[in-house]
Amino acid sequence: MAVARLYLDWNATTPLHPAAREAVLRALDLFGNPNSVHGEGRAARAAIENARRQVASLVHTEPAHVVFTSGATEAANMVLTPDFRMGRTPLKIGHLYVSAIEHPAVREGGRFGKADVSEIPVTAEGTTDLSALGALLAAHDRDSGLPMVAIMLVNNETGIVQPVREAAEIVAAHGGILVVDAVQAAGKLPLDINEIGADFLIVSSHKIGGPKGAGALISRGEALMPKPLVHGGGQEKGHRSGTENVACLAGFGAAAVAAVADLAERTANAAALRQRLENGMRAAAPDVIIHGAEAMRIANTCFFTLPGLKSETGQIAFDIEGVALSAGSACSSGKVGESHVLTAMGQDPKLGALRISVGFSTTEEEIDRALAVFEKIAGRRKSAGEAA
Repeated sequence: MAVARLYLDWNATTPLHPAAREAVLRALDLFGNPNSVHGEGRAARAAIENARRQVASLVHTEPAHVVFTSGATEAANMVLTPDFRMGRTPLKIGHLYVSAIEHPAVREGGRFGKADVSEIPVTAEGTTDLSALGALLAAHDRDSGLPMVAIMLVNNETGIVQPVREAAEIVAAHGGILVVDAVQAAGKLPLDINEIGADFLIVSSHKIGGPKGAGALISRGEALMPKPLVHGGGQEKGHRSGTENVACLAGFGAAAVAAVADLAERTANAAALRQRLENGMRAAAPDVIIHGAEAMRIANTCFFTLPGLKSETGQIAFDIEGVALSAGSACSSGKVGESHVLTAMGQDPKLGALRISVGFSTTEEEIDRALAVFEKIAGRRKSAGEAA
């Protein structure tokens, strides 16, 4: 009898939460166009606006501040632009500053030209270098327009929490705009856009138990907004055209509610599971490197290196044993390459690293199964080295 596979790649995507599944199924019967004025259309519109309220509550803001998109990548491309408006007045953004450990969706710079994007270095501990940020903003050419800064709240590979509140103070002191990728933070940390100090937050449905194909750009207010990326019928108050995906958004909203309902309990459980995992890994392979172990991390993530084991080799070996994990970001068309995050931290990316991330249904028994596989793979590595 085949052993069930073990899913430990929750940072890449989550299984659909039961509440989100129910919401999607109910919404599939709402066949009306949500922009139509008849009863069928109004029913679909009501489902979308309910989802908007639910997603707004995820970050403690007003529903009017939530613009739905097809996902976090679209939200990033929408907000990372030199062209903004403050009410009806055009506002020019002169330069974009992104941290060196950003997700590829942000590192690409959106609608900025390559010459208009600069990198903010990170420390050896994997956190944004605030001194470097201050120096970059002090040297910013104000005549070119306002500075924009993009710093993620939680790194998707290491799980390290970034000093975004402190960065927000620096950005505000220089009259800049702060964009925060909160994709990996949502459902793992309490979020309040005003407390964080971000002008814009980016969140994703499928990272919190919702369906793929939905995300949101959340603003601190309604006056400052980017030039639309998608033009057409003027949906989302003109910020994002296109007929909305009612079922996806309904699932997104339900997942947002579930993501905060028992956050403290889930966080404590994830922390205990990770401790069990990392203790077992160190016992089985004392030379294992756990990146960010001394830093503040979200509770569910372990990014590790087994010296002598390449990322792609390790990922395949675990997969053959029935364990799904990743080699970092899973958003590069299935490619397994060197980690730009390790490079930014001053480490040799050729070391290779693997990421285990747990979720709401992960159990101690599953962690123990993963450790048995880890020990097996680590043992093979030693045997191969001794044979050589």
